Amino acid sequence: MKKKVISLMLTALMAGTALAGCGSDTASTSGSSAQTSSAASAAESGSEASGSASGESFTIGVCQQLEHAALDEATQGFQDACEEMFGADNVTINVQNGQNEQSNCATIANDFVAQDVDLILANGTTALQCAAAATNTIPILGTSITDYGTALDISDWTGTTGTNISGTSDLAPIDEQEDMLLELLPDVEKVGILYCSAEPNSEYQANLFAEALEEDGIDYAEFTAADSNEIQSVVTNAIAECDALYIPTDNTMASSTEIINNVCEPAGVPIIAGEQGICSGCGIATLSISYYDIGYKAGEMAYDILVNGADVTTMEIESAPNVTKMYNPELCEALGITVPDGYEAIEE
Repeated sequence: MKKKVISLMLTALMAGTALAGCGSDTASTSGSSAQTSSAASAAESGSEASGSASGESFTIGVCQQLEHAALDEATQGFQDACEEMFGADNVTINVQNGQNEQSNCATIANDFVAQDVDLILANGTTALQCAAAATNTIPILGTSITDYGTALDISDWTGTTGTNISGTSDLAPIDEQEDMLLELLPDVEKVGILYCSAEPNSEYQANLFAEALEEDGIDYAEFTAADSNEIQSVVTNAIAECDALYIPTDNTMASSTEIINNVCEPAGVPIIAGEQGICSGCGIATLSISYYDIGYKAGEMAYDILVNGADVTTMEIESAPNVTKMYNPELCEALGITVPDGYEAIEE
């Protein structure tokens, strides 16, 4: 909760003494794991936080949908930006993990509302949907969200939500991902598009990729799993019918890359992935964004809202500034795929 340290009596008694903001301890939510961020002070970051100058401190709740490399990076970027801009002494960041369970994310979001936090960061689509259901007054920033219109069921999407929600997107250009597939696999005949049916942002990407394949006259089929328990059988069906797969940014698939790879690699079926984490586990290549960067941008937006008074209802969704062609050296070698110039190897 925002604690304004404004006291005329203290000012008179302690003239010339700077007042530091304070933050209360936060409790772990049942079914999730909590951590309170700690980092260098504002002086070490080379900038003085406005929060210190104004005598204000802030509490921010972070609901991360699940533990995964990409989402972890986004959360870290957000924490770093907040601590650099607010000053580490002026912001308390309570990170809770939903373990990819909607009920956990809902509990976390409702607890943040009960604690009257100043802002919620929702890292992942389910986390965003649960935060949106929990409050329409506390500012919410999303990150690692592919399409906000789809995630929030906004049919006339214009780039802003018009509500208490804004944030950053992890959508890389889908048409360029499809170009990459054809560049690396020029003889492909049929592509399987694999995603979790419970993730609307994944379906959004799948539809865009299907449109790109249609324009190039490439046959395709969609294969969906309702949850991680169905992935092995769905992937087995997909490789029996297709000679390559595409997996968009999908949290359920991201948490099951070992299962996917154990089916696809022995069968010699390559995968183009929507993001680096999936590619590291089971893909040959991806058009990668920096999840750290989009998390950091969300942190800058949080500062704009809480300190500069920016109106979250009119803040446009921000995208990653750069994309990079990346490949998985181990899998490309195992599958006999030659990678042309212009690709960056994913380090182990």
